Amino acid sequence: MRLHSLMGLVEDMDEEKLTWKQKLVRFFNRESVAGVVCSLPFIIGFLAFMVVPMVLSLFYSFTDYSIVASPQWVGLKNYITMFTDDPLFWQSLWVTLLFAVISVPLKLGFALAVALLLQRQTRLTGFYRIAYYLPSILGGSVAVAILWRRMFAQDGVINSVLGLFGINSHFSWLGDPRTAIWTLITLSVWQFGSSMLIFLAALKQIPTELYEAASMDGAGSWRRFKDITMPLLTPTIFFNLIMQMISGFLAFTQCYIITQGKPLNTTLFYMVHMYNTSFTYYQAGYGAAMAWVMLLIVGVFTLLLFATKRFWVYEEKMK
Repeated sequence: MRLHSLMGLVEDMDEEKLTWKQKLVRFFNRESVAGVVCSLPFIIGFLAFMVVPMVLSLFYSFTDYSIVASPQWVGLKNYITMFTDDPLFWQSLWVTLLFAVISVPLKLGFALAVALLLQRQTRLTGFYRIAYYLPSILGGSVAVAILWRRMFAQDGVINSVLGLFGINSHFSWLGDPRTAIWTLITLSVWQFGSSMLIFLAALKQIPTELYEAASMDGAGSWRRFKDITMPLLTPTIFFNLIMQMISGFLAFTQCYIITQGKPLNTTLFYMVHMYNTSFTYYQAGYGAAMAWVMLLIVGVFTLLLFATKRFWVYEEKMK
C-alpha cells in the first residue's frame, strides 16, 4: 500500500521537482518498462546463445580457425574451396537433398492418414495419439538410433522376420549403398507424430456443417475429402512442409549414430560432414562457412515454398 501511495504521489508531481529516487519509481512504473524487465531472461538468452554465436560464426567463416589456435583471416578462401575443391561437400549436399525430398512427403502423408483415422472418437483414441506421438519424442535420441542400427544389422530383427518367410535373412541393409539411405528415411518417416497432432488439430477446426451440406448434395467420402478437407488443410500442410523440410536439411543423429556416412559416403549428411570438418579435422573456420551456406540453402527453399503458396494454399479472404 505504501508503494502504491508513493507511485501516485510521484505521478502528480512535476518532472522538475522529482528526486532521482522518485524518477526511478516513475520509470519502473511504466508498463513498457515492466514488460522489458520481464522479458530480460529471454532477451539475454537469445543474445547470448543465438545472436552472438551467429555473428562469431560469420566471422570465423572468413578465417582459418582450428579451435586450438587463433583465427587467421583468409577472406573467401573457405567458400572457394567448398565449391571447387571439396567433393564431399557436393556428395553430402546431394544425400541431404535426397533424404529431405523423399522423407518429408512420406512423413506428411503418413501423418495425415493417421490423423484422419484418429479423428473418430473412441475409448482408446487418447492412447493411440500418445502411441503415435511417442516416436517423435524418442526418434531423434541416441538410444533409438542405436536400436535402429541393431534392427537393420545382418543378425537383426528385420532379417530374422524376413527369414521366417524364406527371404534372404543375411542381407546387409546398412552395408549396401542401395539400401543404407532407406534405413535412415524409414526412421525419419517413423517420427511422424508431431505432424500428425498438428493435422488432427486442424481437422477438428473444419466445420461439420460443410460435410453435412456436401452429404445432402450427394457427395461421397472421396469427394468430401478432395473438395472440403484438403483445401482447408492446405495452410496446415504448408506449415508442416516448412518445418519438416528444415528438419530434413538439418538431420544429424540418424547418420552419425547409425551409418556415419557409410557405405561409400552414400549416407553422409551435410551436418555430419560439417561436424567432422569442424571437430574431427579441426577446421572450424571451414565448418562455419558450411553452416552459413546451409543457412542460405534453407532460406532459398523456404522462399521458394512461400512463392508457390498462392497457387495451392487456400486462404479465406476477409470481407
